[in-house]
This record gives sequence, C-alpha cells and structure tokens, in this order.
Amino acid sequence: MPSDHTSEPQGAPLDLSTPPPRIGMVSLGCPKALVNSERILSRLRAEGYEISPSYEGSDAVIVNTCGFLDSAKAESLETIGEALAENGRVIVTGCLGKDADAIRSAHPSVLAVTGPQQYEQVVAAVRDAAPRPHQPFVDLTPPPADIALAREGAVECHEVRLTPRHYAYVKISEGCNHKCRFCIIPSLRGPLSSRPAADVLREAERLVAAGVRELLVISQDTSAYGVDIGHEASPWRRRDSGETVDVPAHIVDLAAALGSVGGEASRPWVRLHYVYPYPHVDRLIPLMAEGLILPYLDMPLQHASASVLRAMRRPANQEKSLTRIEAWRRDVPDLALRSTFIVGFPGETDADFEELLQWLRAAKLDRVGCFKYEDVAGAAANELTDHVPEAVKQERWERFMAAAQEISAEKLAGMVGRTLPVIVDEIDEDGASCRSMRDAPEIDGSVFIDEGFETLAVGDVINVDIDEASEYDLWGKLA
Repeated sequence: MPSDHTSEPQGAPLDLSTPPPRIGMVSLGCPKALVNSERILSRLRAEGYEISPSYEGSDAVIVNTCGFLDSAKAESLETIGEALAENGRVIVTGCLGKDADAIRSAHPSVLAVTGPQQYEQVVAAVRDAAPRPHQPFVDLTPPPADIALAREGAVECHEVRLTPRHYAYVKISEGCNHKCRFCIIPSLRGPLSSRPAADVLREAERLVAAGVRELLVISQDTSAYGVDIGHEASPWRRRDSGETVDVPAHIVDLAAALGSVGGEASRPWVRLHYVYPYPHVDRLIPLMAEGLILPYLDMPLQHASASVLRAMRRPANQEKSLTRIEAWRRDVPDLALRSTFIVGFPGETDADFEELLQWLRAAKLDRVGCFKYEDVAGAAANELTDHVPEAVKQERWERFMAAAQEISAEKLAGMVGRTLPVIVDEIDEDGASCRSMRDAPEIDGSVFIDEGFETLAVGDVINVDIDEASEYDLWGKLA
C-alpha cells in the first residue's frame, strides 16, 4: 500500500489565485476618529483583507462617522447614503453609531452599525459581509472568528496609516471626564481611559523607525492623561540604547520621553493637541525651551467671559490664563498658541462677547478657530434659556474671525526676515508646501517655497528665509 505521502490528493485542488476581499473606508471627523480608522484597517489587513481606495473596487465599505454636532451628523448620514448609492454594502461605525436607530431610519439597508472604538464588532461585520476563505497552506493561524482579537489597546502601531508617511497622530487616551454642557463626547466615548506610557512610547519608536518625522499627540483631554490610572509608571526599554526606564503616565513625563525617541539623529517633532490649561501645563514650557517638544500648544479655551464659562461648566479664570501665557512667552518667545471658541452660547450677552474680543486681543493667540453654537441632541445646553438668535451668532462670529485674522496677520508679518525650520508636506510642479513649528497639518497655515525646491523630498526638515506673509501663510526661499 502506498504511503500517505505518495497518495493522490483528494478533493478539489486548492485555488490560491482567488484574490482576498477588498474593503473601502471613509473616515469623517477629528484626528482621533482617523486613528480609529487606521486601527480598524490594520486589523483587517492583518487578517488578509486588502484595502480599496474606491467605492467600485470594494466588496464592502466602512463609514466611520462623526456625531459631535448636528451638522456633522447630517454630513455622516449624507456620506452613508453616498456609499450605499456607489457600493451598496455599507458598515457604519464611529460616534454616530451610538444612535443606530437614526442611522437605520435614514438608511435601512446598511449591513451593520457599531459605536466608537468597537473594533472587534466592525471586524466581525466585515467578516460577515465579505468572508475571506481560509487557506490552510497559506494562513499561519486559524480563522479569527473563534479566537479573541488582541486586547483593547494592544495593537497600537497602525500598519495602515491614513496620514502622509512623514507625520502620524498618536492617541494617548480615549474618553473624557468633563461635563461640558455643549458636549456629548463623554456619552459617546466614555470616561477617560489612558494607555500605559510604555505602550505609547513603543508605538512612537516604531513610527519614527518607519520614517515619521512628526508625532501629533491627541486625546480628548491631553492634560488629564494618566489621571484614571493614578499616573502609574510602566517600563520602557529604549530601542536606541537598550536602557529600561520607568515612565509615569503623566503628560509631562510622557512628553519628555517622546521628545527623546530616536536619539539625537532622528528625534521627531512632537506636537501637543487638546491641552487643557491645568497648572501642571506650566511644566511643559521648559521642555519646549530645551527643544524636546515643539513650542506649540493647542488649548480648547471656548470663551473668556466668566459667566459664559460657568454656564458651559468650564474653568472660569481667563484672567489668570493671560498671566500664564505672558510667563510662557517670556520663557519661550516663539511659543505658538492655538485655541477654539464658541460664540452665541445660550445666555451670551453683548457684554460677554465684547469681553471675549478684548481677551483675544490681549492674549494675541497665534491660531484661532471659532464655532457658532448649535444644539446637539443629548447635550445639556439644549435645555438652557436665552438662546441667541442665528443672526446675532453670525454677526459675532464674523467680528471674532476678523479680529483673529488681524492678530494672525500681525504675528506673521513679524516672521518676515527670519529663518524658520519647516517640514515639507507636498511638492508639485509649482513648488513645495511646508509647515513651520507653529503649524499643525490641515488646521493651521503653510510656508510656501517656489524656487529651488526641486531637490527637496516630502518629510524633509529644512530652513527657510521668510520674505512674505499673508493673514495665515508665509512664503520664503531655501536658506
């Protein structure tokens, strides 16, 4: 009798030519949602799925929604409808996914609806919509339907990235402990949940090793990082030296460690976003002076009037903030401050708005965004009285943005004649689009070079002599 090794194979031959299913993704909302999209796509690719850049090339499409404002909800519902029209097989996740009834009421044919951070449910829905046949002679592990995915937070270096190669968002925590009246983030994403510092640092090291030149630290409340875990230290074994150090889960310790990733030869730019102005933020300023992190703070201040801030349930001491900003700028003269504000909050009077304008002109913030207040389903502010008429909101918004533009123009005019380090974002036949240390991608200004850019590459950090300025952007030549 012939041995099993020489017997003829039984059954149909294994077809290795069948391509794996292809999954598309539309990601809406903030950078924190973008990181969630990267995580979902990374898990899918680890299971053998391919990522499709188009509707028509996809076996299913995931729409990662935003549900923070009613206008964002409307955009999310419109995008779901577009995906259904173009592809027909749509899985919905993200913040709006918390309101599955609203989604299914508008679009009953969606395949599945999950909330934010429900990565396992999204992956399971993809498996149902576009099963990937198990190939035992190719796969190294059994199909994951009967095994647990990596525990939450374990897969943090995203194989799939939706940002350019030279910068990446690093999310250090999820959720928020604040109870702001205008916000529903805690109900969407839960309370603060911080990652161990060592996990964040290992992700940062892998990103830098892969060519990332700028790390953008994000969360719902970066200053509160680690509060929920008692600022517990975790052991980080440095790639560059092999040394193991215990790093507390505190934003000051984490920022200092991030600024040392890669060693002197390849240290990245480290940019901090969503930094609430708690007292310990003062301890970040020396790190900027040392060059460990960028001289840039994104602080969501929202208003300047004490009465409006109390109504918002926000910290209400902007006079003290002016004193601190003055001290920060003494120590780091090139510090760039970004913030966002809300005008037309219920009960905001003309006097409150004038106080906000005066505060803005005194603080001279470098980068400013402003929103007109709008009700959000589930937010406590909806129940407040004295809602501001839309026409008044619009008039206040226009005056606020005019003042902010004037300040920005004045600040940038002061850059003419200086030499600034910039990072190259894009290059085309007309020139190079770059950013200075004062500019975060997509939300701040740019530095443009239209001569001598032919030798540059995206991700290069170079020096530029600034010779022209507008309200938001700069122009210059290679130094």
